[in-house]
Amino acid sequence: MKKIFTRPKSLKDTPFHYCPGCGHSIIHRLVAEVIDELNIRERTIGVPPAGCAVLAYNYFDVDMAEAPHGRAAAVATGIKRVLPDRIVFTYQGDGDIAAIGTAEIIHAANRGERITAIFVNNAVYGMTGGQMAPTTILGQVTTTSPGGRVSLRDGNPLDLSLMLGLAAGSVYIERTSVSSPKGILRTKKAIRKAFEVQLDDKGFSLVEILSPCPTNWKMNPTEAVHWIDETMVKFFPPQVIKDVA
Repeated sequence: MKKIFTRPKSLKDTPFHYCPGCGHSIIHRLVAEVIDELNIRERTIGVPPAGCAVLAYNYFDVDMAEAPHGRAAAVATGIKRVLPDRIVFTYQGDGDIAAIGTAEIIHAANRGERITAIFVNNAVYGMTGGQMAPTTILGQVTTTSPGGRVSLRDGNPLDLSLMLGLAAGSVYIERTSVSSPKGILRTKKAIRKAFEVQLDDKGFSLVEILSPCPTNWKMNPTEAVHWIDETMVKFFPPQVIKDVA
């Protein structure tokens, strides 16, 4: 019998530590599949900072360089400039890239750094206990907004991808989700294109991925994916935000 589905070579054979229903495991697989299909495994360097994906080096079977919290884009920029033949990607959550890491990612995009950012948006600080994040949507209950996020007090959700689309050096920005099979297929296609932009030396690329966090949302996995499709997309609609590739 012909084997048509197997673990990507760029993904180690080890159990994930992520919570049941978390989207990180799906996204890890998609990134690994793209790396395999583009045949860039020996050239790829991943840069995860602090956050739920801080242990990503345990899963990706490529070279990895850990970054301080929020500094993945800066670390990736340094690696890419020293080793321009490598394919360098960051893997960042919203509490990292859209909070402490905003300066690094905005200026990397504006300079057109030849790196690719994988931005996992679950609208909450996942690893540290479910606090309100810059991407927490209005009305969303978190440990630090028990009555729900209020714009007058807390500000509005930060649409980082839309901001990065305005940066002169950004070439490809797309927002997708992993809340459905259709969304997963679209996400893989977007990740592949983002890597291809880097392979073609065109500039900065980023894929934002709406991802479920059942544990901190206090939902079961089914409720979490429905919440993305019914509520979260109203604030963060999946779409191609910029494509000048």
